[in-house]
Amino acid sequence: MEQFENVSIVKQANVYFEGKVTSRTVIFADGSKKTLGIMLPGEYEFGTAAAEIMEIVAGDMEVQFSGDEKWHTYKGGDSFSVDANSKFKLKVTTVVDYCCSYEEK
Repeated sequence: MEQFENVSIVKQANVYFEGKVTSRTVIFADGSKKTLGIMLPGEYEFGTAAAEIMEIVAGDMEVQFSGDEKWHTYKGGDSFSVDANSKFKLKVTTVVDYCCSYEEK
C-alpha cells in the first residue's frame, strides 16, 4: 500500500535514542494504528507490548530477535514480525524508512 486514506495522525512525534529514531502514529477509522518512521544508522534495542510487523520501506538493517543468536538482514521491500512482550536488537547500516503495524490486543 503506497498511501493511507481516511486516517488521523498524532501531531507529537515518538522520539527515541536522542532523536536517532523517530516516528508518527497513524490512526485508522477502525481504531487500528501504525507508525511511520525514520531510523538513522546505529544500534538499538526495542521492547514490544503488542505483536508487530515491521515493513522496511527503504534502507538496510540487521535484526536479532529475542532468544535468537543469529542476525537477520532486511532491506527495502522486506518485512518481519516481532512477538508480543519481547525484545529485538537492530543494527541500522543506512537510513531506514519504515512502517510498523501493531496487532490488536
